[in-house]
Amino acid sequence: MKFKTLALFIFTCVIAATANAQALPKNQNSEAISAFRLYKEVGNLQIATPTVVELPFSNDLLERFEFAVLDKNTNTFEPYFFQQKNMINASPVSISTSPSTSNASMMNDNNTKTYTDFILPEDTQGNVKITISSANAITSSALTTLLANNVSLPNYVEIRAQVAGENRIIVASKRMEGQTINFPQTTSNKWTITFLFGQPLRISELRLKQDDYTQTSSQTLKFLAQPAHNYRVYFEPDRSANIKVGEAGNLVSAEEVFVLDPVASQNNPAYVIADIDGDKIPDIRDNCVEIANFDQQDINSNGRGDVCDDFDKDGINNEIDNCQNNPNRNQADTDGDDIGDVCDTEESRITERNAWLPWAGIVFAVIVLVVLLILTAKSNSTKQ
Repeated sequence: MKFKTLALFIFTCVIAATANAQALPKNQNSEAISAFRLYKEVGNLQIATPTVVELPFSNDLLERFEFAVLDKNTNTFEPYFFQQKNMINASPVSISTSPSTSNASMMNDNNTKTYTDFILPEDTQGNVKITISSANAITSSALTTLLANNVSLPNYVEIRAQVAGENRIIVASKRMEGQTINFPQTTSNKWTITFLFGQPLRISELRLKQDDYTQTSSQTLKFLAQPAHNYRVYFEPDRSANIKVGEAGNLVSAEEVFVLDPVASQNNPAYVIADIDGDKIPDIRDNCVEIANFDQQDINSNGRGDVCDDFDKDGINNEIDNCQNNPNRNQADTDGDDIGDVCDTEESRITERNAWLPWAGIVFAVIVLVVLLILTAKSNSTKQ
């Protein structure tokens, strides 16, 4: 009987583990897919053997060159290779910053997984000037700022350009509402972008649109397709997604590539804008990215939400500081009422609020003791 019970227990555990293992990829896929804004459907492929297919992205303006190729038959992600041919007449640019940073070039390396980090001062908003320079004049009408994961947009932006020897304001200081800022078409070989930020700032790519370049070939994505399988190619994420794929074949120089016709893009209904703290405020607009603050309260107007500020400068965030306006690094709280002793104007313990209670207790104890002694004495007298 015991053996049967043990066998049944083991069998149940195996079934549960199998079910969890089967469900895990689906959950992981759902989380990864939610980062992408668009997708293209690829199906009804006329292939008899596994074949490398090439999907064009000629008519798509891509901010991030990150994709997820989902095999809908197996619910797994496939490896891919994305190629963007060189552009003709695009002027190379250099980037510098003030205050100076050693890795400013990472904002111009076409790699959205790297970034330039700008430190947030303790007491004020951060302020950085980024200069984009080129040997040849660039004609532009838009600036795109791509951020690292879970980073809020700068609060304000100003764009200036050197035109005919004059430092002109192209975009007067304004609150940033999105990653791309459009402005009247301007030609210059020196552009200065000033950001004011209230949260730590990490810029992965800073792209000045070059209106006057020409492009000779389209952008393409390759992956290995299986006969009778259908695929969904996700693209344009608002953050880096953790996509796990298997081993990749030689997609770069593969022969007998099946070139697909252009496929229309569709909005991804599973897309969920990044919101790491779950307060319903998207990360790019959240004044406190990692701590939930639905009201976005910012009493001192420094661009930092009050819950992640440190009013008394004692090194402890308001969210967990038991006395936000008076420094108290030790967080002493004698009466345990979650109000630090240095700012606790009313004690919570009943004996502290009513100083007479301890004395009343002592008097009561003495009376009880005297009564007991008297009763004991009378009892002994009666027995005699």
